[in-house]
Amino acid sequence: MMTDATEAPRRIGQAFDTDELVLNMGPQHPSTHGVLRVVLRLDGERVVDADCVIGYIHRGVEKLCENRDWTQIVLLTDRMDYVAAATSNLGYVEAVEKLMQVEVPRRARYIRTILAELQRIASHCLWLGTHAMDIGAMTVLLYSFREREHVLDLFEEYCGARLTYNSMRIGGLPLDIPTGWDKRVSAFCDVMETKLDEYEELLTNNRIWVGRTRDIGVISGEEATALGLCGPPLRGSGVSRDVRKDEPNAAYDEFEFDIPLGTRGDTYDRYLIRLEEFKQSIRIIRQAVEGLPEGPVMGKVPRLIKPPAGETYHAVESPKGEIGFFVVSDGRSTNPYRFRVRPPSFCNLQALSRLCKGHLVADVVALIGTIDIVLGEVDR
Repeated sequence: MMTDATEAPRRIGQAFDTDELVLNMGPQHPSTHGVLRVVLRLDGERVVDADCVIGYIHRGVEKLCENRDWTQIVLLTDRMDYVAAATSNLGYVEAVEKLMQVEVPRRARYIRTILAELQRIASHCLWLGTHAMDIGAMTVLLYSFREREHVLDLFEEYCGARLTYNSMRIGGLPLDIPTGWDKRVSAFCDVMETKLDEYEELLTNNRIWVGRTRDIGVISGEEATALGLCGPPLRGSGVSRDVRKDEPNAAYDEFEFDIPLGTRGDTYDRYLIRLEEFKQSIRIIRQAVEGLPEGPVMGKVPRLIKPPAGETYHAVESPKGEIGFFVVSDGRSTNPYRFRVRPPSFCNLQALSRLCKGHLVADVVALIGTIDIVLGEVDR
């Protein structure tokens, strides 16, 4: 069959004429803070749309918890947000205590608060170092990991572990603090305050840092709320929501601290929010250490945990936002009938597509860093 000579150029033009390019970022990209794949649709270097593909490290943690007894589950909560295991421990044990109506000793609640705020500092140190490195600032990673090591040393002294702590029990704590540990925590707070000035000197007024973060990923408070954002990404948009203030747990209702809020809702604001959270965590820890009461660290709970039939939801403020546990007991089994987690990393990740649109490919890594995800918690 003969073809018109004028038709060939038109066909070639149709075959190669495209306005958008589909690009896979990941799943083994060094800047994705875990095994994440982001499918980008690009117009040149500008992002038209972004689709997150998750599930690469799904382990079925929730179903595993339904096949473990109530005490064993603490070990599994360690392995969701594995850089903030203590707050996951806290959220779970308090959910079961709420279901069982267990009274936790005041000393245990104070120590839990100290552990949770030390964990917030350690998690934010990792966030700051990796977020800065993603954008090209290598020095900050070395500085922030230096302080993170101090926190991990304190955790290791308390419970013998540096990553997955198994640091809490239903009804209280597995053990009291070692002799002099509270003084070493206070000394760390003194050191940490001076190091925050170094972080700010490196980044806050650095014109390259400001250029890469100011007006990048702007989201209003209304949009952030509608998307279900929580933690620093939500507060960066000016929404005052912090579980520690709104629904106090542990001993937070006995301490004074402020909730920092942003005004622009951009990547730079979310950076400033977390820097201020460092300072507020130090403030809480100091109050807890100075007022640490005497007494037992374990309440009255049966050796075999078997909550009465019922269900409850309980949330705490993890470094990444509101982490909630929904647990159901049938009153007969030593295992939960239903176990469900509301993970902040998963909820915040759904905003990535909205944040990326209209920005450059180079900004995508900055936006992944600004929401501070851990894929162990996203996939579970």
